[in-house]
Amino acid sequence: MKKWIKRTVLIVVLLGAAATAWAWFQHRGDGDGVSFKTEQLARGDLLISIDATGTLEPEEVVDVGAQVGGQVVAFGKDVDSKAVDYGSRVEAGMVLASIDEALAQADVKQAEAQLESANAAVRRVKAELDQLKAKFSQAQRDWQRAQKLGPSEALAQASYDSYQSSYEVAKANVAVGEASILEAQADVSQAETTLWRAKRNLGYCTITSPVKGVVIDRRVNIGQTVVASLDAPSLFLIARDLSRMQIWVAVNEADITRIHPSQPVRYTVDALPGETFTGEVVKVRLNASMTQNVVTYTVEIVTDNKAGTLLPYLTANVKFEVARRENVLLVPSAALRWTPSVEQVEPEYRNGPAQGQAQPTSPPQEPSSEPSSDTTERGVVYVVSGGYVKPIPVEIGLSDGVHTEVSGPGLEEGMLIVTGVQTSTVSTGTSNPFAPKVLAPRKGGPPPQ
Repeated sequence: MKKWIKRTVLIVVLLGAAATAWAWFQHRGDGDGVSFKTEQLARGDLLISIDATGTLEPEEVVDVGAQVGGQVVAFGKDVDSKAVDYGSRVEAGMVLASIDEALAQADVKQAEAQLESANAAVRRVKAELDQLKAKFSQAQRDWQRAQKLGPSEALAQASYDSYQSSYEVAKANVAVGEASILEAQADVSQAETTLWRAKRNLGYCTITSPVKGVVIDRRVNIGQTVVASLDAPSLFLIARDLSRMQIWVAVNEADITRIHPSQPVRYTVDALPGETFTGEVVKVRLNASMTQNVVTYTVEIVTDNKAGTLLPYLTANVKFEVARRENVLLVPSAALRWTPSVEQVEPEYRNGPAQGQAQPTSPPQEPSSEPSSDTTERGVVYVVSGGYVKPIPVEIGLSDGVHTEVSGPGLEEGMLIVTGVQTSTVSTGTSNPFAPKVLAPRKGGPPPQ
């Protein structure tokens, strides 16, 4: 009998020890054996942007060409009295370069000679017309006397006809003389036009700046011959004003609908690391281009460059500001995607938000036949509570992919939000048989050799 009682007590003790060990192991597995990754809930600014790459361009560029051909013989002086070159500042009307004028000057002299000849022809024709008018006046008087006498014994028929013929010929000669004057005057006008053209071409041999600006490209050298044909050869490229510049950005068709005029922009350039510049969208060009089946649109951005630090044709790394939130609570986006196991959730929450269902933040509304206008997205984040995690329902705002805006009555700045778990390694007391063994030294002497 005593043996049976002892056996029963022993079984009860063993069962109790096993239950205690199982409970401790479960608690150890949920708490001490698992460490939660956390990040602090903090306030900050959130920027949602579209990233693209563009090129800095002068806002207005003037291409200065040559309208006559010839050899470049000299460059002009800029505002600093230096020869015009890359980066030279010039005023409107300043001489940029000079082309050999020899042929143009010869054309001017030839045109001047032709004009003098035409003027002389006009004077000669006028003198001839005066003679013709005098002859006409004499023939007219003779014909008037002949008409009074008529064919008679005093005036033979042949003489009568001769006077009449002389009158008509003299009259016709006057008309010819007047036409000759008109022709000579037309020759004078033509000669004057030829002279004007020759002088104009002579003026074109001096290349002047049409605007005030900065020379960003010089495309000729002294001694180089330029040939003016159907297209005027380009000699200089002048930026009218580099205190304002543009950025031409290629934007993918998937993002272009979120780009609009007056949209703020931030960008950086590799040449100035650590500096961030601002700009504003001014135009979205509608002529799309396709490269390897990718459709892009060119967006023009205007930016300030009064400091003169930005140079034309630098590459700009642009961020179009789509939306911005300031001083909002931000959690890592990974915290909203993480879901714990049921055993990791504090027991009193295991039938609620632990299954991924957020508790309503406001009392339920009466059913309505009209669709609800509440489009707020809801989610759950978890905080550490002892050896478990506790869910907190939140309303989800904007996200940049790394951080997400959240709000809710249970959130406090500075609390630790769980983003995942990291299982810690627990020592089991077993040793690696292949690991080297270290022997403790003997008392009273050195360790054995």
